[in-house]
Amino acid sequence: MNDIIKAVILGIVEGITEFLPISSTGHLLIAEKLGLGHRSDLFNVVIQAGAILAVTIIYWKRLCSLVTGFAKQENRDYALKLLTAFCITGVLGLITTKLGFKLPEAITPIAWALIIGGVWILIAEWIAAKQVDTTNVSWLVAVVAGIAQIVAAIFPGLSRSGATIFACMLTGTSNRAAATEFTFLIGIPTMYAASGKLLWDAYKHGSGGENWGELGIAFVVSTITAFLVVKWLIRYIQTHRFTSFAIYRIILGAIIFTFYFLNV
Repeated sequence: MNDIIKAVILGIVEGITEFLPISSTGHLLIAEKLGLGHRSDLFNVVIQAGAILAVTIIYWKRLCSLVTGFAKQENRDYALKLLTAFCITGVLGLITTKLGFKLPEAITPIAWALIIGGVWILIAEWIAAKQVDTTNVSWLVAVVAGIAQIVAAIFPGLSRSGATIFACMLTGTSNRAAATEFTFLIGIPTMYAASGKLLWDAYKHGSGGENWGELGIAFVVSTITAFLVVKWLIRYIQTHRFTSFAIYRIILGAIIFTFYFLNV
């Protein structure tokens, strides 16, 4: 398969899966095992940044209102909670990096994470349905959201967006739309920071043979795809639960296990 076509497919996969609670990292690793080839951490994080750019565009007015209306108590509290979650994610991320954490290359941990995450979504939806619907984001929600992002990063297949959304829903922000918005807004500085660090490292030490043309194509494709997917998801969660995504995760995890044991 042509390398450019592979880059386009990976961009589409990233754009679709980054913000749906089905794990972009897990799907990119699955794509690698299916023959699309191994990609560097730089490639994966930069195309994730493309998806984040899409969310930045979608929530641009919301971001501007937080800045221009910072004097208002409500906006100031919300912005500070976003900053708190980001700082927690950043600090814990640096710690995991110093400890030498690396994503697994085996496919079975992804299968486990997909299934466990699917069950987690079903349980979380069941619990959230019993709570009073609220859009309030508490300090507890901010702290837990920051921790949830790192937990998802350590266990590819859990889904950063999924883990964070349901952590928010179970610790106080039971409204799906409000929990989703807070999760997406945290992701903006988090992924830009991660991409910036890797780009700086590549500049200092060399790109390691990275094909910048393919990376640029994947970035653009990821941005466009994510924009369309997030627009759809925002409408979808107004009237639907995340149950269908949980079922998809469980089925996909079971399929991976089936193929793995058949080929052992």
